[in-house]
Amino acid sequence: MKDKEQIIIEGDAHFSTSIKTPLRADAFDKSDDEKIKNIQHHFKMIMEEIGLDLTDDSLSGTPYRVAKMYVKELFYGLNPVNKPKLSTFDNKYSYQKMLVEQNINIDSACEHHFLPIVGQAHVAYIPKDKVIGLSKINRLVDYYARRPQVQERLVLQILNDLQMVLDTQDVIVMVTAKHLCVSSRGIKDQSSFTTTLEYGGCFSETEIRNEFLKIVSD
Repeated sequence: MKDKEQIIIEGDAHFSTSIKTPLRADAFDKSDDEKIKNIQHHFKMIMEEIGLDLTDDSLSGTPYRVAKMYVKELFYGLNPVNKPKLSTFDNKYSYQKMLVEQNINIDSACEHHFLPIVGQAHVAYIPKDKVIGLSKINRLVDYYARRPQVQERLVLQILNDLQMVLDTQDVIVMVTAKHLCVSSRGIKDQSSFTTTLEYGGCFSETEIRNEFLKIVSD
C-alpha cells in the first residue's frame, strides 16, 4: 500500500505505466445502466460526505447527472465497442505529400485527479498505399481523449493506431492542452499548458518535422 506522500508525488509527476489504459478484466461485464446506477449511489455518498444537502432541488439530481456523464459522455472512450471504424481507401491520386488535420478539440480528464484536460491535437501523415477519411482522425482523437488520460499516453495511442491502419510509420501527433489539475489545484498556475509530440518514420527527420511544426503554428 502506497503512503499518501507517494500517491501525491506520482500524481503530480504524471506517472503512467503503459501505453494501454489500465483496465480491469471485468471492466465491461456490467451494462451501462448498471454502472450509472452504482456510480449514482457512490457519488451521492461523496456529496453527503462533504456536507451537501441532497434534499435541495438543485442538488437532488446531481448524482445521476454525474454518473450518466461519466459513462455516456466523458469516459465513453474506455469501451472498445465505441471505437470508431477507421475505414481506409486506396491512394488512387498517388498523393505522397504531408496531409495535416489540425486544431482537433481535446476534451479529456486527468486520470490522477479526474479534472479536465482541454486543448487541441494536430495530426499528420504521409500516405503510401492508403488514405483515411479526415473525420476518422477527429473521431479517433476524441475516442482516446474520452477516458481518464495521461497526455503522454494519449499521443502514443493515437499515433500507434494510425500507423497500424495506414500501414506506414510516417505519422506525427501533437497535443497541446491545459490541465485543470495544474490550474485549479496544486501550483494553481492559470497560464501554463502542456505539449506532447510523438512521431515515426520520415518525421524523425528534422526538416520534415519542422515543416509540420510550421504548418500547425501558423
